[in-house]
Amino acid sequence: MVTNLSTRIRVLGASLRAFLVLTVLLGVLYPLSMTGIAQAVFPDRADGSMVEVDGKEVGSSLIGQSFDLVDTEGNPRTFDAEGREVLATADGESYTYLQGGAPLTEEQAKGVGPLPDPKWFQPRPSASNYDALASGASNYGPENPDFVQLVKDRKAQVAQFNGVPEDRVPVDAVTASGSGLDPAISQAYALIQVDRVAKERKLDPVRVRALVRDHVDGRVIGILGEPRVNVLELNIALKKLAG
Repeated sequence: MVTNLSTRIRVLGASLRAFLVLTVLLGVLYPLSMTGIAQAVFPDRADGSMVEVDGKEVGSSLIGQSFDLVDTEGNPRTFDAEGREVLATADGESYTYLQGGAPLTEEQAKGVGPLPDPKWFQPRPSASNYDALASGASNYGPENPDFVQLVKDRKAQVAQFNGVPEDRVPVDAVTASGSGLDPAISQAYALIQVDRVAKERKLDPVRVRALVRDHVDGRVIGILGEPRVNVLELNIALKKLAG
């Protein structure tokens, strides 16, 4: 009986020591060493690849974001399904029209949302509304009727917004990425936005088109993926071009 008890105590003690050693090695020393190496070798990437303009962080080159219409204070503006601007009530659960103050019906409120700013290049859609804490896809199957209709609606909207025929709208303009946070778009999608952006900013389309081509990143190691354009970096360059 004593032998069995002493054996159990030794096994328990060995297990406890192993637990403590592994906790320190894998839970403390390893994360700290990896963090230190990352900060020393890749400090920009380790800090989230943040992009600064005039000393102010405007986003991450790795995370997609929206470029919607905002007010003078930078707050998103909201519109009904017909493009009329609305305001949220104090409780944030209902809306009234900016002009006249008439309340929206429950059905009208379902169509309330932001509108893309025509002065900027737009990213691809996001199933998570570009929320980095809610990264994910819509999980719609390719034959889901709701998804098929959603793609058709997006295609018509993108074509109208950019003034191009629907057959010029590329796939990434109407489908979200798996994460919903893709920071890049295809060169084709960027190019169909050139005329609209140039018109809104009163710029020469030739210069804006050249700007797009200057920001095309090739395939990774020459074989992986497709040529792409980082939307945030392109819009920063566009702002500089527009002065």
